[in-house]
Amino acid sequence: MKYSAFSRRQLLSMLWWQQPRYKDRDAIIADGSIRSGKTVSMTVGYILWSMSCFDKQSFAICGKTIESLRRNVILHLREWLPGDFIIAEKRNENRLIIQTADGRENSYHLFGGRDESSYMLIQGMTLAGVMFDEVALMPRSFVEQACARCSVPGSKYWFNCNPHSPEHWFYKEWVKNHKKKNALHLHFTMDDNLALDPKIKARYESMYTGVFYQRYIKGLWVLAEGIIYQAFNKETSVVPTEPRPYSKYIVSMDYGIQNPTAMLLFGLCDGIWYQVDEFYHSGRDTGRQKTDEEYYDDLCELVGDLPVRELIIDPSASSFIALVRKHKRFRVRKANNDVLDGIQHTATMIQEQRLLVNDCCEHTIQEYGLYSWQEKSTGGADKPIKENDHAMDATRYFVNTTKAWKVKDDYVPLLERQRQRGGYAIR
Repeated sequence: MKYSAFSRRQLLSMLWWQQPRYKDRDAIIADGSIRSGKTVSMTVGYILWSMSCFDKQSFAICGKTIESLRRNVILHLREWLPGDFIIAEKRNENRLIIQTADGRENSYHLFGGRDESSYMLIQGMTLAGVMFDEVALMPRSFVEQACARCSVPGSKYWFNCNPHSPEHWFYKEWVKNHKKKNALHLHFTMDDNLALDPKIKARYESMYTGVFYQRYIKGLWVLAEGIIYQAFNKETSVVPTEPRPYSKYIVSMDYGIQNPTAMLLFGLCDGIWYQVDEFYHSGRDTGRQKTDEEYYDDLCELVGDLPVRELIIDPSASSFIALVRKHKRFRVRKANNDVLDGIQHTATMIQEQRLLVNDCCEHTIQEYGLYSWQEKSTGGADKPIKENDHAMDATRYFVNTTKAWKVKDDYVPLLERQRQRGGYAIR
């Protein structure tokens, strides 16, 4: 791998432990925007520091999951590090052994801080250092347990993350108190990534809106507030209901008993997903609760004779899932119910006009205008208000479960051609 020039912050995040002004700090915190080079410079710096200062010691490298850690960090190590490092992976042990030409050797244990139970994975270890990639996605119990394992003299903590809520525990405990924690705090922006092409930077800037723009592009720890899908408006997001040559159909459903049930029919046309039609029923508002069989009839009526084979639904709707499987017309796909990721990916599709809504979908359009963030959530977690959210939940299930938000590189030119001829696409 051939490096472009490093920015001042990238160089400092790699070599701060050599600088007289900072070498006595106990930790480094690198936060800021996406695509700013935090992960590369921090990882290279962490390995250089540990291999220069220690021999025959154990270290930890932590991500939200082992899978994400391998994908974002471990698979690139041989490209990122100088050629005089020898890396051996003990995959069944989730461990790396790194050696240098002069005989130094250290072990690096890989951990996933997925949930509150993860802290048990790291109990009892003795470490000379720990690096957290995307620390704001990990539970406090796991992070504090990992830090408590660093009892070797000279051990240090390495944190990097994209910002979240200013109520987040890591922001309150570490970022705001970095001086008390004897930590070096570096704030990154995309301008720190000197290898980032201006066109790619502009594409990332156009992908986000609202709180996600403030956090992922500006790199700010800001509160999620107000309307969630700020890019949604009737002029650009709502289109006339008319026949289109849809190549694929999917139904996504949020099932309710007294709460509303929303079934949304999506169709793919020229790489753009349209919400073609909707079914919406509230047992509370109408005073009549439908049975599962009645909802199944409503599903069949919504679909008609269209070639719809897949139904995405919240896994908690167990009775309706069993009924659908009994009829054998639709393949049930249990929804990915990650709220914040789903909202972020849906917001990106709306911003890029790759998710449009036919004007016949009145309940969905109404919910887009009402769906809002809670003013303040416990624990610093961003949460939507649990009102006017049933079509929004069904939309989120669809986007997150199908990964409709992903765009293949070879499809971007087609979107650009559509934009030039006035079609609905990326603007």
